[in-house]
Amino acid sequence: MNKIGKVLDINISETKGVIKKPIEEGIFIEEFGLAGDAHAGKWHRQVSLLGIESFNKMEELGIEGLEHGNFAENITTEGIILYELPVGTKLKIGETLQEVTQIGKECHSGCAISKQVGKCVMPKEGIFTRVIKGGVVRPGDIIEVL
Repeated sequence: MNKIGKVLDINISETKGVIKKPIEEGIFIEEFGLAGDAHAGKWHRQVSLLGIESFNKMEELGIEGLEHGNFAENITTEGIILYELPVGTKLKIGETLQEVTQIGKECHSGCAISKQVGKCVMPKEGIFTRVIKGGVVRPGDIIEVL
């Protein structure tokens, strides 16, 4: 399994259930998540991550025009098959330390993403983390599986 990956984008939205927009850097707050993001808070799904590999699968199914943030992921990654990481895995992402808390999720009905995109990969391939140590994460930062 690849132990090193890369951050492609940091994405944010002020409301839940909508496509997120890329930002130049994310400020991740310990035990809270991405500052300014609707999903941040004192719970186990503070940060969502999805690999570009999952985007590529969707494009192979004929879905065009996908952009990072379309699946409401906070961090778009490359190089690590995220959904193969066991819950409890620690990830060093930029200046932060995060712990995998959940693999996949149930999509709520009427999800804007599946309406706009036609299908969503988050339920099977997206992962969630909590922020153990806060800091800044920028596109291009290294992700290290500890």
